[in-house]
Amino acid sequence: MTDETFAGTAGEASRHDSGDRSARALLVVGVLAVMLALTALFSLTWGASDASAWGLVKDWLFGATPGQEALSARDSIIIYDIRLPRVILGILIGAALAVSGAVMQGLFRNPLADPGLIGVSAGSGLGAVSVIVLGSTVLAPFTALLGSFALPLAAFGGGLVTTVTLYNVATRQGRTSIATMLLAGIALGAMAVALTGILVYMADDRQLRDLTFWQLGSLAGATWGKIAASGPIIVLALAVTPFLAKGLNALSLGEATANHLGVPVQRLKYVAIVAVSGAIGASVAVSGGIGFVGIVVPHLLRLAIGPDNRYLLPASALLGGCLLLLADAVSRTIVAPAELPIGIVTAAVGGPFFLWILLRKRGVVDL
Repeated sequence: MTDETFAGTAGEASRHDSGDRSARALLVVGVLAVMLALTALFSLTWGASDASAWGLVKDWLFGATPGQEALSARDSIIIYDIRLPRVILGILIGAALAVSGAVMQGLFRNPLADPGLIGVSAGSGLGAVSVIVLGSTVLAPFTALLGSFALPLAAFGGGLVTTVTLYNVATRQGRTSIATMLLAGIALGAMAVALTGILVYMADDRQLRDLTFWQLGSLAGATWGKIAASGPIIVLALAVTPFLAKGLNALSLGEATANHLGVPVQRLKYVAIVAVSGAIGASVAVSGGIGFVGIVVPHLLRLAIGPDNRYLLPASALLGGCLLLLADAVSRTIVAPAELPIGIVTAAVGGPFFLWILLRKRGVVDL
């Protein structure tokens, strides 16, 4: 899809009655918020425990009454020490992936942009694997200085370098070529995967077992410590994105038009790149590679509520959290008592969906 086509989509949306569209978008956001709460409750109670959703709600509202506990001691441990960190991390990562996809699609003015598709996730993965494999040798001073923050910060650095390189390669004279972006993303991703492969080859048996499962994506290792290390970075990155919404709307009409409207385009680009790199880096550091959330969620919402980023970004955060929690529920029950990596589940759904997008837009995609 060319810049003009994507800009035309935004222009067409703006010609509709803004009140009706805003009301519909707000309704969708409200429905998604309720869906996220219900999905989180479902994720907490679904699985090998006797806890019910009503029992959990009673425990939250009324606490434990002696002799009439809503949850057994075993169920309390399962829910509060194992599942609750997993649900919180799933919501944060799902929101980070979906919002990052929406921001990148606005930045590149193309609905096919996605952090996983264009190599940003691979760059973040390279940074994280570097710390896992070399953290006790070459990078020992780095890990000793930063402690538990070393892994998410390394992943953030890898994603930032990849995103900045990709943008500089794909953009010439203020115009971003989608063909160059995709090809450069494939090349950068391949380079990151090659370097990651070298590090995996150097890993010992313990590191290799961890890396194999981690690279396929999983929330199985969710702990309160990981939330403390990655959560602040993700939350900060997500908190920045609403302030980018109006600028991204203007940017969809072209950089020249955005400049005339008073949007500081270069600053918008830099902030967007840093926010996406931080969100993706911190997510990849604790969950590994989880693909296609960033392209599926914004596209579905764009069909439902239009391209206005004031509503698209918060809606993407909510729907991204919902979908990742559902994918996680599938991953831990479909082959129980074993656990399927969540990246396999999202790829199984996202791959056909991405193919459908390409087929649906093959008449207008300019490659």
